Amino acid sequence: MKPLSHRHFARPAAAARALVGHRRTAGSDLALATVLAAIAGAANAGGFFALGQYTSHMTGYLSQMADNLALSQLRMAAISAMAIAAFICGAALSTLLINAARLRDARLQYAVPLAVQGVFMACFAGGGLFTTEAGRLFSLACLCFIMGMQNATITKISGARIRTTHATGMVTDIGIETGRALFGRLCRGSSVQADGGKLAILIRLVLAFLIGGIIGAFGYARLGFLFSLPLALILLALSVPTLLWRR
Repeated sequence: MKPLSHRHFARPAAAARALVGHRRTAGSDLALATVLAAIAGAANAGGFFALGQYTSHMTGYLSQMADNLALSQLRMAAISAMAIAAFICGAALSTLLINAARLRDARLQYAVPLAVQGVFMACFAGGGLFTTEAGRLFSLACLCFIMGMQNATITKISGARIRTTHATGMVTDIGIETGRALFGRLCRGSSVQADGGKLAILIRLVLAFLIGGIIGAFGYARLGFLFSLPLALILLALSVPTLLWRR
């Protein structure tokens, strides 16, 4: 697949097909990862406004589960376990859909999981309309499921080079590359050098996550769960053109 050009973006459907195509380039990987990182940031920050929980990574939930089990707060431990299970199920479903699509039509392998994520994002918006505790738990499970799906999808697309739903790994890698750059400057004869291209990609994705989080915080603060609908539409806009084009 050719790199994205201004001609792609003059035709939105063609741009969407280029972003989720099965023949990948570094440019299409980075463009898609940037969009998904922004959506993950928006959903993560918005999820905190809507549910009081950050849902983009599982480290916090594992810690919460350990703390609550130690304090014999089994109900809270069960909620953490549900969030982790939903994330795992999302990652598993994404992998299943990608591999199944490869057997039938490889050109659909990334469009299908993105479309499913869009549907679940819309379900997340609907879950917030329920005022019961069950409705809020449903929304939490939906968002964790989406995060698991998205992380697995971009991991498969990029060959495990990029992950978008949590920033810990990316920030760590930024620190590593910064340390390599400093060492290279202090020890001129050393072969240790920073990977400038990788560092630029990492900074771009972290900024996309941050900007998405700011937008999500404002959006969810004003619209509540309904702000998930624009996020769902973006995911569907990325995936549906490829699905319809193949049909």
